[in-house]
Amino acid sequence: MRIAEVLRLKGKEVATIHSFDKVVEAVRKLDAARIGALVVTDRWGKLVGMFSERDMMHALAAHGGAALEYEVHELMTPEVTTCSAEDRIEQIMSVMTAHRIRHLPVMAEGHIIGIVSMGDLVKHRLDEKEQEANVLRDITRALA
Repeated sequence: MRIAEVLRLKGKEVATIHSFDKVVEAVRKLDAARIGALVVTDRWGKLVGMFSERDMMHALAAHGGAALEYEVHELMTPEVTTCSAEDRIEQIMSVMTAHRIRHLPVMAEGHIIGIVSMGDLVKHRLDEKEQEANVLRDITRALA
C-alpha cells in the first residue's frame, strides 16, 4: 500500500502555522485541533519546519513560560523529512521509526498535499490485517 491510500481515507487537511507567529498561537492550534504537530510555513506558504509537542516540551524545559512568547521559527524543528504519495507505507514507517519522527508532510511537486502520522500508518496497517483475517475466516467457514 502507498501513502496516497492513507491520505484518501484520512483526508488531506494540513494544520499549519507561520514561522513568525508566536508559540502561544501554535499551542492553541495544537490544542484546538487535538493534534501533535503543525507544519511551519514562511510567508509564501513554503515548508520551513515542523512544530510539535516535543518542541514545546524542550522549549519549556529550556526557557520556562517565556517560551510562549517566542516566535515559532525560534523553537521549531527546521530539518523536515518528507515523503510522497507514491511511497510505500512500510518504507515510511521504517523511516519514521529510524529518525524518531511522528509526523511527516506529504509532498508533490514542491507543495504540501497532506500529512501522515505514525498513528495514521499503524491504524491503516491494523485495518489491513483485520481485513485479511476476515477474508481468511470467511474462506475457512466456506470450506468447512
